[in-house]
Amino acid sequence: MPDSVFPFARLGALALALALSCHAADAHAQSRRDREAAEALSQRMLDAEGRYRQALVRIANDDPAGVEASNAALEDMEDVMLACEKQRGCSVPQLLTSYKRLLKADADAQAGQDADEAAGLDALEGALPTADVPAAASASALLAEDERFKRMVQPNPAVQAGIRRWLTDMRVSLITSHENYQYMQHLMSPAFKRSGLPEALLFGILAKESNGRVHARSRAGAAGPLQFMPATGRRFGLGPDGSGFDTRYDPRQAADAAAVYLNERFAQHGNEIEYWLAAYNGGEGRALRVYREAAGRRFWDPDIYNQFPPETRDYVPMVIAAAWLYLHPQEYGLTFPKVDARPATFRLERPASIYELTICLGNGNTRDGYMRALRNLNPSYEAESLLPAGTVLNGTVRMAGLYRQWCVRGARADLAAELVNSDPRAAIVRTGAIEVLPDAGSAPAAVPAAPAAPRPPQAAPAPARTHRVARGDTLGKIAQRYGCSVPTLARANGLRAPAYALKPGQSIKLEGCGR
Repeated sequence: MPDSVFPFARLGALALALALSCHAADAHAQSRRDREAAEALSQRMLDAEGRYRQALVRIANDDPAGVEASNAALEDMEDVMLACEKQRGCSVPQLLTSYKRLLKADADAQAGQDADEAAGLDALEGALPTADVPAAASASALLAEDERFKRMVQPNPAVQAGIRRWLTDMRVSLITSHENYQYMQHLMSPAFKRSGLPEALLFGILAKESNGRVHARSRAGAAGPLQFMPATGRRFGLGPDGSGFDTRYDPRQAADAAAVYLNERFAQHGNEIEYWLAAYNGGEGRALRVYREAAGRRFWDPDIYNQFPPETRDYVPMVIAAAWLYLHPQEYGLTFPKVDARPATFRLERPASIYELTICLGNGNTRDGYMRALRNLNPSYEAESLLPAGTVLNGTVRMAGLYRQWCVRGARADLAAELVNSDPRAAIVRTGAIEVLPDAGSAPAAVPAAPAAPRPPQAAPAPARTHRVARGDTLGKIAQRYGCSVPTLARANGLRAPAYALKPGQSIKLEGCGR
């Protein structure tokens, strides 16, 4: 692909030259003005990187303005690098992290790059300086391997208390989180690996935030496996996609956004993972203010630690503890069950819902069956929504085999459909007065006809009942509460399958509902 489309050669050559010429900054000689100037350059670099990535998307969509935008972003990055060399306290190696991320993005985009270009990328990887960088230099260099994470985050008493909690009262939650993560690992881990972030950190955040349930939602409005708030999600491209689906629930897109978010925190806090997590949980503004005022003191310093709210003081060690157990299960007598999570897709040969599939698939040598995995891998579908034949679902090799064996036809498939479609109202048996039949052979006694009762005046039709949608309501929950079917409610309110998107405050007509 030409350099004008993906300027790999220009980007790589510039980064290599800067890598060979950079020097470590004297952090002890920084004044407050120098520190603010250095932070402003770091922010400019992040902004330019974001514009460059957006330009790549435009280029991929054949937008001719994308090339011009990418070149402008690169030129801005070059200006920042030159300014950084002259600015006391600005770490050139740290800013080179952005170049490395973009080089990786270009390398991924250029699936057909030749061997010389690939060799050039390997040479650049080796040339990026790490020895002269003071403790907080390159996210790629410091975090590319989980072994680095082990050395960076040693268990202190707060983390040890978190480990104790995960291994006792919260052991089931930890194991469940691990099982759920195995099914989504191929969707979520690549974003962290591309960014040089440890996979253990991803698992720790997932376990603490949602236990690996992609449809988790907090009372504060955070949603998805990594619990993005609406405003933060929008900053990283997450939110309603126009079809009624909120992409915060998508595990791949949520992990992509989290990787970019944590790289932003690295640019602000260096390799102080505790500050990253404090920002993730308690807000980046507070974390950055505390970090600046800390003047180099660690998160665990009492004067620093106590500036964060109790929720954040609990959150940080719990995430680190879960990440630590992800890396060291054997040391604690912990065995994470292995699941067959080899990804595959399968096409429905008959209409079915995720509820119905959960029944007919059975347990399949798992502890809990496949409902959570099906929901996590197909987040845009409600569990009770009837999906038409031909729908392609994400699953595993094992699920696809069980579907063909048990869910296409046969007694179990029919039983699953019968159970899902059963109507509890049909169990109500209405009885009237008991009629006494005459003896056989005898003539029936004449019974005088009762006078016809006067017909009561016809009442005016009752106004149609409605339900006002509350936060967390789904069409399935509403249908279950009022004793009606999802398709009937959907037709009455003009809602489209499969999302059946509802908004808090929306009025739903309860047509066809029995209670």
